[in-house]
Amino acid sequence: MTTSGLTGGDWLAAQPRALIVTIYGLYAREAGGWLSIAALIKLMAELDIDEPAVRSAISRLKQRGLVEPRRELGAAGYGLSDRGYAILAEGDRRIFERARASAADGWLLAVFSVPEQQRARRHLLRSRLSWLGFGTVAAGVWIAPGQIADEVREVLAADGLTPYVNLFAAGYLAFGDIRDRVTPWWDLSRLAQLYQAFIDAVGPLLAGWDAPAGAGEDAQAFSDYVRVLTAWRRLPFLDPGLPPELLPSDWHGSRAAELFSEVRSRLEGPAKAHVSEVTAGRQG
Repeated sequence: MTTSGLTGGDWLAAQPRALIVTIYGLYAREAGGWLSIAALIKLMAELDIDEPAVRSAISRLKQRGLVEPRRELGAAGYGLSDRGYAILAEGDRRIFERARASAADGWLLAVFSVPEQQRARRHLLRSRLSWLGFGTVAAGVWIAPGQIADEVREVLAADGLTPYVNLFAAGYLAFGDIRDRVTPWWDLSRLAQLYQAFIDAVGPLLAGWDAPAGAGEDAQAFSDYVRVLTAWRRLPFLDPGLPPELLPSDWHGSRAAELFSEVRSRLEGPAKAHVSEVTAGRQG
């Protein structure tokens, strides 16, 4: 294997907080949701993040309620909160498990109205609908593939947003070709550009791993895998998961998903081996 040096690294760059969330999502849950601060600093050093940036980022995650300070076996560290576990579980469903919709799934309409004096709730509702994959038909009328109905109900109920929303199962009757409608509802051109950028960055990286990994390359596998997953995990939240027949014939999302799957297959094992080595001494 030739060390990739993260070709396309500018696009694969990420904020320390995002990298830490990826590390906790991949590795901490198997260790009771906890990592020592010493181990976290060592792992983040592999990603070229220095100790002050790590401590600042983990403090911000604590303020957001995703992690909690905890000592284990005499070592200082941070464990996932209940909210942190829930957020990572939501991410798992979207990143690793969510299937693309089919035409038979129909559509889900969200019709909502939030009082003017509750602007924060309106912002939260719009953010959550966008995060769930909804596109905008008109003011207060958003649309998504029907397959996510259960997930939408669960998320909106958890956030206390159900008083403002009505959900409807729908089918498109008229007028015009539905394929011509999806473009103004979702910014598919922008999403295609993001998928292409992912391909441009990750394709050369994966090519560098064609040969079997040599001794001492687990750390590089960890660095590459965490960066790729951190870059990838935002894309499924921007992609509404439209049926294939409604997408352009040269849709970049399909190739991007294949690349991510190949990276995961190639690097997941050695990356995990490196983390196990770093965290073996739990007191750092």
